[in-house]
Amino acid sequence: MPLTTFDIPERYLYQTGFLANLETEAIPGALPIGQNSPQKCPYGLYAEKISGTAFTAPRWENQQTWVYRIIPSASHAAFEAVPSGSNLEAKFNYIPDQLRWDPFDVNKDVDWIRGLNMVAGAGDPALKNGVAYYIYGATLSMAEKTAFYNADGDMLIVPQLGALDIWTEMGRLLIRPNEICVLPRGIRYRVDLVDNQPIRGFALEIYNGHFQLPELGPIGSNCLANARDFQIPVAAYTHDTKSCWKVYNKFRGQLFSAGQIHTPFDVVAWEGRYYPYKYDLGRFNTIGTISYDHPDPSLNTVLTATSNAHPGTAIADFVIFPPRWLVAEDTFRPPSYHRNCMSEFMGLIQGTYIAKEGGGGGFQAAGASLHNCMSSHGPDSTAFDKASNEELVPVKAGVGSMAFMFESCYMVGITDWGLTKCSKLQPKYSEESWGGLRDHFQPPTETKKGDNMVQQTLHTIN
Repeated sequence: MPLTTFDIPERYLYQTGFLANLETEAIPGALPIGQNSPQKCPYGLYAEKISGTAFTAPRWENQQTWVYRIIPSASHAAFEAVPSGSNLEAKFNYIPDQLRWDPFDVNKDVDWIRGLNMVAGAGDPALKNGVAYYIYGATLSMAEKTAFYNADGDMLIVPQLGALDIWTEMGRLLIRPNEICVLPRGIRYRVDLVDNQPIRGFALEIYNGHFQLPELGPIGSNCLANARDFQIPVAAYTHDTKSCWKVYNKFRGQLFSAGQIHTPFDVVAWEGRYYPYKYDLGRFNTIGTISYDHPDPSLNTVLTATSNAHPGTAIADFVIFPPRWLVAEDTFRPPSYHRNCMSEFMGLIQGTYIAKEGGGGGFQAAGASLHNCMSSHGPDSTAFDKASNEELVPVKAGVGSMAFMFESCYMVGITDWGLTKCSKLQPKYSEESWGGLRDHFQPPTETKKGDNMVQQTLHTIN
């Protein structure tokens, strides 16, 4: 079936449609009719506009939402810096080596905010240019009466362990392993654990632009991730103007907090195109070759953030490798050995990956790898030997597994946390993955007579 069977049942209702202009109201009549900011909003609400793009952005890419809330978000005390170490700062070490990490730990006695650790990235959020990759792990829900928002960019969350109950200004989302969600820049939210179970996973942050569905080109109008399968929350609010709340803000990698005497989750109605959403990876309609050769991984792109400077080049692609049929004839079915101008950060949610079956401690669930710009990589020796000699019959690959890739046009640097502090980097990844590749070269010694071929002279260079 084209959907995932989850251990944790859904608990919320949703709207559907990627980047559709939606409207929702928790109380009938809370949305103004025919205008955005009337002199007096229904039920004494305040109108507030949240802009995700420039006012003058082309209509097709313009993203904004009008929310109708009990108290405007501007009502808060001054922000104060909060010590957060360097776990959120975009400071990188640039090295060309192939890298791989063992499964990351679940951080104990921390919540979502303290459990975020930047492992790699590029660029500067102040210039709204670049990406960042995070590992998260937590055993605590966020403290009561707290919320968080990210001023640096949009964040795509990929759970690997445990479910996230996310309460946003626009409504509630339940995110489970094999689902993803996107929390746009500036949207307030809080993360609670489900049944107090720990959480762990990955996150991709983009400093410029927003995620889009990839163009389908010759594929046509359907397949890959279909717009109808993205789920958006419905309006849900609380009425609390007497409690002390604390709102945390990530602003150029520095954590700040401000107090306020009202809940951030008081939006009674909203309408627009700027909102959080989630997607079940089990609904992805995989496309592949039915003749020969291995297609490029771009064919498995779920979401993309494109570069305006170079059409067809992404600052970030989110690519998955779900269960799929392999039927190519006379073909080496895993990815070939390659060097890319793009950088590839891979993670494994569950199961195994077809091109990494051994060597260097293995590519394990909750682990990750980085093959940077023009760094050679491909199947390890175990996967190569297996794929080179297996019988080429139709086979369903990746059953029970899900791997993904954050692909970027940037050279990706590693944070100090990713290099040393996390203590998960495999020291012999390259050696143990590709050091065992054998010499299979068998040059001809002479040509057959009568074949109108010229006798070959072999030159050996010592």
